[in-house]
Amino acid sequence: MSDAFAPLTCPTPDATAGFAAALARHLGPGDTLLLKGGIGAGKTLFARSLIQKRLADVGLYEDVPSPTFTLVQTYSDGSVELWHADLYRLNAAPDLAELGLDEAFATSICLIEWPELLGDLAPTDALTIEFAETSDNARVLHFTGPSRWASVIAAASQSVQVPHD
Repeated sequence: MSDAFAPLTCPTPDATAGFAAALARHLGPGDTLLLKGGIGAGKTLFARSLIQKRLADVGLYEDVPSPTFTLVQTYSDGSVELWHADLYRLNAAPDLAELGLDEAFATSICLIEWPELLGDLAPTDALTIEFAETSDNARVLHFTGPSRWASVIAAASQSVQVPHD
């Protein structure tokens, strides 16, 4: 069962990055974020910021490029693997099996751009974040997922003081 939670407006890219960094500390093995939105909506910025925060917290730094051409990039913060997948260039559903996402969903933190291409393989306990652009270049993040995500979203948004709509 999926619930919709109050949307969050990020007026600047820094606010989007700040929310992602705040959310990073609330994630653990088996957590998946499905990042939806058009090209340039802020999905990669969000994923990059979240991954860099997890790594920085243990004294590591990675450039965290977009996985548009590699499809998947993996990182480790020493306690859990972080998978960043961009499925935009995926040709067919059978290609998903070759990526190993099914195993990663159970043991890693997964950030999936263009999750629509997962079809039935999308984890039912994932948090979906849809990025919508506004006329003033802000991003409104719309959240859906199991009710357990409500407290995670609230804690992360409070820590960066991003206003809920």
